[in-house]
Amino acid sequence: MRVVTHNAKFHSDDVFGVAALLMLYPDAEVIRTRDEEVIKSADIVLDVGGISDPDTDRFDHHQPGGAGARENGIQYASFGLIWNKFGDKICGSKEIAEKLDSMIVQVMDAADNGQDIMKPLIPNVLPFTINGVIDFYRITWKEEENWDRKFMEAVEWAKGLIQRAIKIINDTLEGVAIVKSEYEKSKDKRIVFIDEHYDLGREVVMNELVKYPEPIYAILYRGDTKSWQVLAIRKDLNSFESRKALPGSWRAKKEKDFESESGVTGVLFCHKSGFMCLAATKEAAVKLAKIALNS
Repeated sequence: MRVVTHNAKFHSDDVFGVAALLMLYPDAEVIRTRDEEVIKSADIVLDVGGISDPDTDRFDHHQPGGAGARENGIQYASFGLIWNKFGDKICGSKEIAEKLDSMIVQVMDAADNGQDIMKPLIPNVLPFTINGVIDFYRITWKEEENWDRKFMEAVEWAKGLIQRAIKIINDTLEGVAIVKSEYEKSKDKRIVFIDEHYDLGREVVMNELVKYPEPIYAILYRGDTKSWQVLAIRKDLNSFESRKALPGSWRAKKEKDFESESGVTGVLFCHKSGFMCLAATKEAAVKLAKIALNS
């Protein structure tokens, strides 16, 4: 198996495209060149060659007219073309592949095609993206380095990121199913209790419970601190505003001060914004949630 992409400077598009292919074909030989004869004889070609044809494993997007676009308007670059054909197989799941496409692949495709998909709310301040990470692997004018070697270093990092993303998305989807089940089992759906065997993290819990109209608070175990958390559910995922924040008198209080204000023993901390608080025991967390609900 010979995988060919262009030589010299690289971007996240070709780096991640090669990384994805090596997850399927770990023994493939990676050749970086613009030699037309080498390109013609390759098994898979990406980001060079001027052809987009998944049936013959040609994945370029630089030809006149490009290589098409998604329904949302984001044009395909080479990584997206490869992911469109092989993503399901790499992930072992169409659902995971689609989620990873929206999280990572589309962002890279847009950047490589020069499509703006975000604007800064504060002038001259932008998120540091995966594209920026890959740029850090490129050689500066003061370095005597081998471009192919740096490219493969970036590929190894990208491969690890894809593997980790697949693991996280898979575990998150399982966690979402658990939260939905716990919600459905709750008699009083204003307070949803997550069984202590599931240390899911507040992001998974929040992202699922916000879909339903009833939840005000969730109670969940935190394995990292061996404590219990009361989480105030947001009004929606586009806002940090809670449906009912924890009482103002609790906020920014710790231990004895928090205990004095709440009247509950075993409390640890309440965030200054009132979106969450911690307790040492499950019983204390339940008491806090009930007091907050009726306050």
